[in-house]
Amino acid sequence: MTLAFLLTSLIVVASPGTGVLYTLAVALTQGAKASIAAAFGCTLGIVPHMVAAMLGLAALLHTSALAFAALKWCGVIYLLYMAWQALRETGALSIEPRPAAARSSRRVIVTGFLINILNPKLSIFFLAFLPQFITIDEAHPLARMLELSGAFMAMTFAVFAVYGLFAAGIRDRVITRPKVMTWLRRSFAAGFAALGAKLAFAER
Repeated sequence: MTLAFLLTSLIVVASPGTGVLYTLAVALTQGAKASIAAAFGCTLGIVPHMVAAMLGLAALLHTSALAFAALKWCGVIYLLYMAWQALRETGALSIEPRPAAARSSRRVIVTGFLINILNPKLSIFFLAFLPQFITIDEAHPLARMLELSGAFMAMTFAVFAVYGLFAAGIRDRVITRPKVMTWLRRSFAAGFAALGAKLAFAER
């Protein structure tokens, strides 16, 4: 495992994006346990993209305008749906005074999974990113790609969990202030809408 890979992965993972925004939103509305579920769901959402890169399906997204556009617009619609839920305090972003129940945790995980799986840029990212750290004379390139992917996923979960636990730590101070919560809901809604707009204009 090279230092360059670890540092690059950390920068990519820690940069604010859909997964980070979702984890923070869940942490502030549902608490620490739900934030871990959100981090886990977002990490699970990486698996299909990793598999797609290994099987060459990511190359199809890169070359096929129709396949890329279909997945992209599904992602855009879902992000706008998340923005609407944030404003209405429903779904995985509903405020719960008590720790999230098992059913709520499953919903949080599924939502985090869908957020990442519906982003075609992730598949193309893996297609372009991982091969850079696999040498030409690598004896077992598939095993090496699995190793790098596993490290990337572990880092994703760890960083998102830290974000979530930090946000959950200040949750009690936030949910007792209705005006602050209103501002946060609008901010999260605007954030999801902005990410949806960014994805809508994304090129292959």
